Amino acid sequence: MDTDLPLALLGGLTPRQFMKRHWQKKPLLVRNAFADFVPCVNRAELVNLAGQEGVESRLIVASEKGWKMRHGPLNKRNLPPFSQKKWTFLVQGVDLHHDGVHAFLQQFRFVPDARLDDLMISYATDGGGVGPHFDSYDVFLLQAHGQRRWRIGRQKDLSLQPDVPLKILQNFEAEDEFVLNPGDMLYLPPKYAHDGVAEGECMTWSIGFRAPQQGELARELLLGLADESFEALGETLYADPGQAAVDTPAAIPASLSVFSRQVVEKALKNPDLLDSLLGEYLTEPKSNVWFEGSEAPSDLSQGVQLDRRSKMMYDHRHLFINGESFRVAGKDARLLRQLADKRQLSAASCAKLSDDAQAALCDWMSADWLKPLAEKPF
Repeated sequence: MDTDLPLALLGGLTPRQFMKRHWQKKPLLVRNAFADFVPCVNRAELVNLAGQEGVESRLIVASEKGWKMRHGPLNKRNLPPFSQKKWTFLVQGVDLHHDGVHAFLQQFRFVPDARLDDLMISYATDGGGVGPHFDSYDVFLLQAHGQRRWRIGRQKDLSLQPDVPLKILQNFEAEDEFVLNPGDMLYLPPKYAHDGVAEGECMTWSIGFRAPQQGELARELLLGLADESFEALGETLYADPGQAAVDTPAAIPASLSVFSRQVVEKALKNPDLLDSLLGEYLTEPKSNVWFEGSEAPSDLSQGVQLDRRSKMMYDHRHLFINGESFRVAGKDARLLRQLADKRQLSAASCAKLSDDAQAALCDWMSADWLKPLAEKPF
């Protein structure tokens, strides 16, 4: 992607300008971000998705008695009548289940894939919404059908309403208000409070970008480090031939504390291992994603493209795909990085790969991580 090319979806800003001026800093409202937008998923298809196992969905209903939430699967019988006001249902990760939505999402890859979470679609009847709230991630809110009124504001008081199944702000104060029509889009940085209410039947697409939590990232990296270090550091035992007799047996010896710190420091001295663990963590498929595999013979003669569910990234030494890491260099590295960036690789490029790299592609095709290249994949 040319990051210096002005984009209509960014209101005429280039991706470089948007990232510098707005990303994680301030909102951006773009009228006609997608002119004459026609969603590739209609209400019936969204209802069908919400009823499937392995698809995350929620039903939220507002009434005089308060808020109610139900988790999916949600079939049509679980939903209120479409004539009833003030309810909404949301389907998470639609890009994992629909080729058209996955293709649409490629337009937002001026942000690193490592930050992209998914595309959620919400359907609401008149007055429907999820209440004033804030998200801990960056989000683009695209109006796909109908109208939604958004009130937004920098919220200092983040206290939540008690005894509510949703994280609804207790004292929401709006600073700006917009009505979005089909094709309009609103970008909001993390923790920017917002409240969207449907004006008539409406559908909104939310493109979310999550950031790893420190604690979660530390846990995953340290667990991986522990597994790898068990083999790498061997079975060297703590030794204390100079240990003196003690009259305070419950006190932990200082030399044992030093030994434990040395073990951790030795494990952390391998930055290559940490890089590898990070890439595996970032490309690990979500818990509701699985690949069945195929017994059909793998054929690279048509070229390949990543399955819409596959995550593929790289760093200066490694290639990562769906939670696995590989060391790559030279021509193989250049071509496989092209596959990760473009999500496709031509037959001519596949033919230039080494035998080992071609074998890896064949293995990935057998695992359903790759499929033959279509004439127009996106």
